[in-house]
Amino acid sequence: MERIVLAYSGSLDTSVAIPWLAEKHRAEIVTVTIDVGQGRETEEVRERALASGAVRAHVLDLRDAFASDFILPALQAGAFSEGRAWLARSLSRPLIAKHVLEIARIEGAHAIAHGGSSLDGHPGRFELAARALDPSIRSIALSRVWQSTPAERLDYARQRGIPTLADQDVAEANLWGRTIDAAAVSDDWQEPSEDIYLLTRRPEDAPDTPAYVEIEFARGVPVTTNGVQMSLAELIQSLETIAGSHGVGRLDTVEPLGPGLTIRTIVEAPAAVALDTAHRALQAAVTPPDLAQIASALGSKYARLIAAGDWFGPTREALDAFVARLQQRVNGIVRLKIFKGDCRVVGRTAPDWSRTGANAGKTADAVSATQSITKGRKTT
Repeated sequence: MERIVLAYSGSLDTSVAIPWLAEKHRAEIVTVTIDVGQGRETEEVRERALASGAVRAHVLDLRDAFASDFILPALQAGAFSEGRAWLARSLSRPLIAKHVLEIARIEGAHAIAHGGSSLDGHPGRFELAARALDPSIRSIALSRVWQSTPAERLDYARQRGIPTLADQDVAEANLWGRTIDAAAVSDDWQEPSEDIYLLTRRPEDAPDTPAYVEIEFARGVPVTTNGVQMSLAELIQSLETIAGSHGVGRLDTVEPLGPGLTIRTIVEAPAAVALDTAHRALQAAVTPPDLAQIASALGSKYARLIAAGDWFGPTREALDAFVARLQQRVNGIVRLKIFKGDCRVVGRTAPDWSRTGANAGKTADAVSATQSITKGRKTT
């Protein structure tokens, strides 16, 4: 019997896809769930896949890989500047596609399947990533081949006894934040309802005392928060808690969906706002003006590349080489003041910053700290 590997989130759509694919293609369905920090209990998701008819259900914890291999290069390139935190949704697709393909090879599958959207025949980002890595494997886009409404899919699940969630989330979440479904903000003129937010407090309700956060960078990599060394994934989660509780990270953006198509998207990304603010400030302090101008243009290019689903192309590899060279000078500490929805730089110190005076007293300490942190660390 043939075998299909399905990228499985645990949602209603991917749950009903298991029996539908099995019946339609007379195949065994193997699921792969990638934990990129979406906050769901992975064991519960695995059990739901098996209960829906999967012959095997793989669950991979790739939060650290998502942080170091995808979020970090985009952060260093400036792709998240100008409120582009919604890119995290696009950024998770190449990671998921890569590991779904790896499981497909292990399982001897003849095809992979996914629930990613595609518009007017334009492939989704998952499909583009999969094609770039393995153009020979068949990719089944459920949104294209199974034309059905949410109500019809729910009825399909009930008829087959497929377990469904009591509440379908209106957002897609990962380590970098939450991208909230357009259905929750269907009126483009109205302010979104407060009940759609989970990671951020309303700025008016935030504490009356500001939070000060010092983020240290070693070669462009954030390595400590307020002097505490931690992995990048842990640092992101720590900043999410601090910045979110002070109302930082709510973004109302327009996200590109395909050629000539956009949609209003509400994003909660407290850590993204804090880290992008700090990294940009430090890089600007240590980068010559002419090089900074090139880096700024590169950030926009990098963002378009992610949005277009071209992560595994040669352009990204070339841009990464430039960014990695630039990051060699991005060493130092940035002090942020986080208060009532505002996140701003109130201090910085860097050994490669030419300014004297107030910075000079901390330069030796910063050099020493950076050397001790980067010693033996693999740089990105």
